Amino acid sequence: MIIQLEKDITDIQRATLEAKLQSVSYQTTEVATQFSEYIIGVGKKEFDIRAIGTMPGIRDIHRVSDAYKLVSKKWKVEDTQIDLGDGIKIGGGSFAMMAGPCSIESEEQIESTIAHLVKNNVRIMRGGVYKPRSSPYSFRGLGIDGLKLWYKKASEAGIKIITEVMMTEQIDDMIEYIDVFQVGARNSQNFNLLDALGKVDKPVMLKRGISGTIDELLQSAEYIFSNGNEKIMLCERGIRTYENSYRNCMDLNAIAMLKEKSHLPVIADPSHGIGVRRFVERIALASVMAGADGVIFEVHECPEKAFSDGQQTLSYEEAETLFDRLRKTFEFRENL
Repeated sequence: MIIQLEKDITDIQRATLEAKLQSVSYQTTEVATQFSEYIIGVGKKEFDIRAIGTMPGIRDIHRVSDAYKLVSKKWKVEDTQIDLGDGIKIGGGSFAMMAGPCSIESEEQIESTIAHLVKNNVRIMRGGVYKPRSSPYSFRGLGIDGLKLWYKKASEAGIKIITEVMMTEQIDDMIEYIDVFQVGARNSQNFNLLDALGKVDKPVMLKRGISGTIDELLQSAEYIFSNGNEKIMLCERGIRTYENSYRNCMDLNAIAMLKEKSHLPVIADPSHGIGVRRFVERIALASVMAGADGVIFEVHECPEKAFSDGQQTLSYEEAETLFDRLRKTFEFRENL
């Protein structure tokens, strides 16, 4: 059960509500976010929720049986829209494109990528300054100094940035210099990190775990929401299977199901989803038709010279074609 409280609820009204819930043997958890206050009720006893919904101080009440409640579409029918400022919105009828290199490599690379995005009217740049790599000897990013340089250049051009946070200890250092925190697949069930990101007022894009189920992804999002942050995006980036012809198995079904189960925006990552450059465009366009609210993919001036993931990274020319086709495909989908 989710009970949304009025902003002006009194202490007496709150105490009366809690007493009523205790009388029907419901355990309660209070959640305060940037936008509202909620009480989550968990119990087995059936009762008429109208008896609570008509109490003073209650804005709305919904019965939600899912283990994940706050991110469920059973209580919030309208899709969530995340506003990054400067007219840049994600979800709720808007379509977002996020592009950039796997790794932030140099000042020259930052400037070149920003110029490419500005030329194509793409307002969100992706890139990694802390890189989780399978090999400890691979390039692992420029760290906080690279982030500060990147943020300065992007801000001057009106570009928002999204980058991965790997540890709770990095949040305070990064928060001033990012617009969206990304939680990578390896950290999708790092509950300490999710709890901490729930306490900040910055959007979070949560990627599906390497072998994670849809419900596990939604449960992870619930950790963030229940700690106070409603600004969450879900990202389908492919899961690991026994197939080795491509990097991951891009689960287009998951995009449709996530849109059915949750009110949160859903972003597709075709670069990691298939990991083969020549197929990234097809998977990206298919993701739009499956219902994605946005696409994030990798682009580099010269993919063959990229410090990481060059095999799945588009060139500027390839990306320019994809930007145009993504817009046309989204328009086609919306007019169906």
